[in-house]
Amino acid sequence: MSRSARLEAGFLLRQLQRGELLSMPQSRPMPSVGPRCHELRINDVTSTWRVVYRIDTDAIVILEVFAKKTGKTPKTVIDTCRKRLKEYDDAGK
Repeated sequence: MSRSARLEAGFLLRQLQRGELLSMPQSRPMPSVGPRCHELRINDVTSTWRVVYRIDTDAIVILEVFAKKTGKTPKTVIDTCRKRLKEYDDAGK
């Protein structure tokens, strides 16, 4: 991920932390991962990056960062995100 892409990701995550809701083209819902889950869409010089996250009341939980190479999010990414959410939620109990 280039420096400019990292700066854009940081800027968008800061907006989310401040309680701003983002929509297309910066972010889109990911109900296939779970409730309150979304993906940031960051265009870079050679790749398109995705940051999958969930909005909790006290945190923005980052689940995965990956370079998007196909039109559809790979099932392995969705499964990884679901597993990480379960582990995160179980640890908080």
